[in-house]
Amino acid sequence: MELTENNIKSLLAKLPLLKTEIQKVIVGQEHILDELLVAFFAGGHCLLEGVPGLAKTLLVKTMSQALQLSFRRIQFTPDLMPTDIIGTEILEEDHATGKRFFKFNKGPLFANIVLADEINRTPPKTQSALLEAMQEFEVTYGGQTYPLDRPFFILATQNPIEQAGTYPLPEAQLDRFLLLIRIGYPTAQEEFEVLNRTTGTRKVELNAVISAEEITQAQALVRQVSISEDLVRYVSLIIRATRPDTTDLAYVKEWVRWGAGPRAGQALILTAKACALLKGRYAVLMEDIHAMATPVLRHRVLMNFKAEAEGITADKATAELIKLVERPKGI
Repeated sequence: MELTENNIKSLLAKLPLLKTEIQKVIVGQEHILDELLVAFFAGGHCLLEGVPGLAKTLLVKTMSQALQLSFRRIQFTPDLMPTDIIGTEILEEDHATGKRFFKFNKGPLFANIVLADEINRTPPKTQSALLEAMQEFEVTYGGQTYPLDRPFFILATQNPIEQAGTYPLPEAQLDRFLLLIRIGYPTAQEEFEVLNRTTGTRKVELNAVISAEEITQAQALVRQVSISEDLVRYVSLIIRATRPDTTDLAYVKEWVRWGAGPRAGQALILTAKACALLKGRYAVLMEDIHAMATPVLRHRVLMNFKAEAEGITADKATAELIKLVERPKGI
């Protein structure tokens, strides 16, 4: 359906309601929620990193309820097989004719929102089962291609402190995630509110405020948000400045082992557009690019051994880059 001006206004009015609805259940973590919604409306996937007990599962489940979308959770374990995610063929019999045939039984990947819990606890063979789904929005089994439900959003989690028995995600797979979002402990007031809300009999009724069709329309609308050529050039300068072999910045040459690829620039522009739209704007501003630079680059810029020894992280390197990269004239 083609969006009219009235439809666009109605759609944009629902976006703040979505956040309000989710916050009926989720206490605090406002910037986490903002980044999740940005990734979702930009049409990408998220990797969420945080210690256990910080409501990662509850957050994505609540989000799916407010979005009126199907939700499936996959617990990744060392013995998980690709077919446990994608699905498998089962032998069935037609009772009328007595003939037997194979039928594809869809796995939990066939949902609108999929939580891949502790993705780094399963071997690379199983991790790679997600790659085609994340990039192509389809899966192939037995030579047959099956399209996934749209909208389609994978939120994978990993525990940053418990590394025994884990299989770190390879860089190529990390790059498929639009954002890497780090979730920290709540503030004292937020923790008090969590304890107060969750240890009694209080129940919260969530209302679905936006349909699957409207979500698809919003994702299409994100790409129509305007961005000036000067800002596109600025994004290109930031991405190219992360590469030690091509940059002129001594800071990067000293601390960075490997820089970000072109997909990082695409991610930064798309998320900046989604950020602008969620704030009710139809054009990207510099503040949108700065807001999304860290979650876009933190898993795409690899620090060298010297940086790790000195405690210089990709987040610190990104903050420094924003200071050092010269802005094109006109912005």
